[in-house]
Amino acid sequence: MKHVLSLLLSFFLTGLIWAKKPNVVFLVSEDNSVHYLKHYGAKFGSMPHVEKMAEEGLTFNHAFSNGPVCSVARSTLATGILAPRGGFQYHRKSALANGIQPWSAILKQAGYYCANNRKTDYNFSTGKGEAWNESSSKATWRKRSSPEQPFFYMQSFAVCHESSLHFSEKTMRGEKTKTPVDQVAVHPYHPDTPTFRYTLARYFDRMRLVDEQMGELLNKLKADGLIEDTFVFYFGDHGGVLPRGKGYAYESGLHVPLVVRIPENFRKLVDHKRGTRTDGFVSFIDFGPTVLNLAGLPVPRQMDGSAFLGKGTTANELASRDEAFGYADRFDEKYDLVRTLRKGKWKYVRNYHGFYPDGLQNNYRYRMLAFQEWRNLFHKGVLNEAQSQFFKARPPEQLFDLSTDPHEVKDLSTSPAHQSVLIELRGRLRNKLKEINDLSFYPESHLVEEILADPIAYGKKHSKEIAQLVDLADLAILPYRDAERSLQRALEKGSAWEKYWACVVCSHFGEKAKSAVSALQALEQDRNLMVRMRAVEALALVNGQDPIPQLVRIANQSSSAVEVLLTLNAVTFFRDHHGFALDVKSLKVKAPQGQYLRRTEYFAEDLNL
Repeated sequence: MKHVLSLLLSFFLTGLIWAKKPNVVFLVSEDNSVHYLKHYGAKFGSMPHVEKMAEEGLTFNHAFSNGPVCSVARSTLATGILAPRGGFQYHRKSALANGIQPWSAILKQAGYYCANNRKTDYNFSTGKGEAWNESSSKATWRKRSSPEQPFFYMQSFAVCHESSLHFSEKTMRGEKTKTPVDQVAVHPYHPDTPTFRYTLARYFDRMRLVDEQMGELLNKLKADGLIEDTFVFYFGDHGGVLPRGKGYAYESGLHVPLVVRIPENFRKLVDHKRGTRTDGFVSFIDFGPTVLNLAGLPVPRQMDGSAFLGKGTTANELASRDEAFGYADRFDEKYDLVRTLRKGKWKYVRNYHGFYPDGLQNNYRYRMLAFQEWRNLFHKGVLNEAQSQFFKARPPEQLFDLSTDPHEVKDLSTSPAHQSVLIELRGRLRNKLKEINDLSFYPESHLVEEILADPIAYGKKHSKEIAQLVDLADLAILPYRDAERSLQRALEKGSAWEKYWACVVCSHFGEKAKSAVSALQALEQDRNLMVRMRAVEALALVNGQDPIPQLVRIANQSSSAVEVLLTLNAVTFFRDHHGFALDVKSLKVKAPQGQYLRRTEYFAEDLNL
C-alpha cells in the first residue's frame, strides 16, 4: 500500500513539475531569408499563418543564422556554439568537445520529450537517442509518455528548399506562377531577365505553400489544446535561395525571418507586448540558451550565445543588442573563407580568399537555370558592375551601409569618409576571431588529421598560434610596401602555417608582390603539400606562370582526399577564370574517394563523358 501511495505521489509531483514548463515548437522553413516574406517588406510572399503568429507574438527584425548553409547553421543552432570554434564549419562530421552536447539532450535529461521531424544535417556526430526521443518523418509530440509532459518539437519544411528551383526550361515555359512575373522586384545584383523573374516568382509561390503546411501543424496544436502552453518559433534555417543567397555571407544568406508566438499561459516570461517587433539582434547561437531559459534550466557556460526570452530578459536589453557574427567556409566542393560582423546598420566583410570569385563553380548551385544564365551573361559582357561582381575577385575587406545599400553592392571600404567605421569594425572582428580561436586559420586537411578529436580544446591550446595567423592574414589589408618585410620573413622563416598564410596574402596582392617571387619559388618544393599548393597558386597570380601542371602533380601525389579537394578548387579557379588549360586525363588521383569527385566529374564534362 505504501509503495502504491509513493508511486501516486511521484506521478503527482512530476505532473506539478511538468505543469510549470512551457512547450517549445520550432517551425523551420528551408533556404529562405527575410527578402521573400511580405511580413518583412516584400511585395509578395504573404504567409497568413506566420502573420497571425506575429499578431500573437513577437517579430524579430534582425535574426541571423551565423552560417549561410544548412549543416553549418544547423550545427550552431543545435549546440549554441559558433561553428569555427567547435570545428563543424565544414561539410563533415566532427566530434563534439568533451562536455558539449546538443541542447535538446539537456531538455531531454530534464524530462522534456524531444522530437524532430526530421532533418538534422549536423556536422557533428551524436550517440543514438542522445539528442532526441525520436527523430524521423513520423516524429510528433503526441508520443510523449503523459499529456502533462512538456515537449520540444522541431519540424523542417523542404517545400522551399533550393531544389524547388531546379526546374527545366520546359517547366518554365509550361508552368505559370501564381505570383505575377512582371511585378516582382529583381535584386540589383541580378540581371533582369525572364529566367530570373520566373525563378523569383516561383519562389514567392513556395512561401505560400510552406505557410499552408505550417498552418496544418498549428491547427494540430490547437486541436490538442496545447497552443496557449507552447512557444512557437518560426524561422528560416539560413538565407537563400536565389543565386548569391544560400552559401554566401551576404545578408541574403544570413538574415533570416524569426517570429515567436507567445502563449497566453506563459506571457509573464516575455517582456514584450504581443503583436510587436524588436530591432534587437539575435543569432542561432542564442536559440539554445533561450529555450533552456524558457524551460527554467541553466545555460551551459560553453555556449556562445545568450537568452533573448524568458526569466531575466528584458525588452530594453534585447533592443540594445546590435551585433551579429557570420561565417562562410567550404560548401560542398567550393572553398571560401569569409567572416562578417554586422553592427547596427554597418556590415563589415573580411574575404580571406578574395581572389576566388563568389561565382566559382559549385555543381549543385549551377543546376539552377538562373545560375547558368547569370554566368553566361557575364561571359558575354552584357552585365553592369553590380551584376558582374559575383564573378570577379573580391577585395580583402568590404564595408556596407545597409540603411542605404541593403543588397550590399556599394563597397565603402575605400571611402575616406568611412575609415573610422572601417577601422573600428575591422578591430572588432579581428578580436572576435582570436577570442573564439577560429579553427579555419588551419587548412581543413590539418583539421581532419589533428583537430577533430576535440576541436575546442585544440583551439584553446593553440590560441597564440591562431592569433598570430589572424594577424598574418591581415597583412593583405595593408599597402604592399608596408606588408612586404613581414611577408618575406614569414615565407622564408615561418612555420608551415605561417608560410601557408603568407602565400595566401601574396595571392591577394597579385602582381604587386613581385618581390616575393624568389621566396615563393623556393616553397614550390616545400615538404608540406598545402604550403606547396598555395605557393604555386600565388606564383600564378603574382608572376603569371601556368599553375595547372604543378597543381595536378600535387593532387596526384597526395593521399589525403581533403588536400586533393583544396588543390582541385585552385585548378577549377585557374581553368575557369584565368583560361589555363587542363588535361583531364593527367589527373590520376590515388587518395580515397571524397568531395573532390565533384570536381573531377565537372572536369570530365570536357570529355563528353
